[in-house]
Amino acid sequence: MVVMDDAERTRFDALFEAVLTALPTAVRDRFEDVPVVIDDVPDAALLDELQCDADGLCGLHTGVPLTERSVEDEPALPDVIQLFRCGIVALAGGWTRRVDEDGFPCGGMDAISEEIRITLLHELGHHFGLGED
Repeated sequence: MVVMDDAERTRFDALFEAVLTALPTAVRDRFEDVPVVIDDVPDAALLDELQCDADGLCGLHTGVPLTERSVEDEPALPDVIQLFRCGIVALAGGWTRRVDEDGFPCGGMDAISEEIRITLLHELGHHFGLGED
């Protein structure tokens, strides 16, 4: 399992902040209701629970989607969106811009920023009750 060094974390977190700032205000405001936690990789217990490996997981929404809540529900822990740096960087193609085996450009800061944006919006969609599709 790959873990990032401090310089890579700093670079990733700066990209995250830029992506978040670039979102429309109406979307960005939704993150006041659901915090985003950024980790290098999911912990072992979470990987066991989800039955997946760290490289394949970019993000996770934990909680009850708004569409499934009721005023009659028992109090619950707040929703959380988790982003996993290593999974996002791996899916984007790595830190270095290159051409993949099929001849397509991948990797680099732009690709990582786009993958952060996709993952962030995907997990926010789960918070609002949207499925994987």
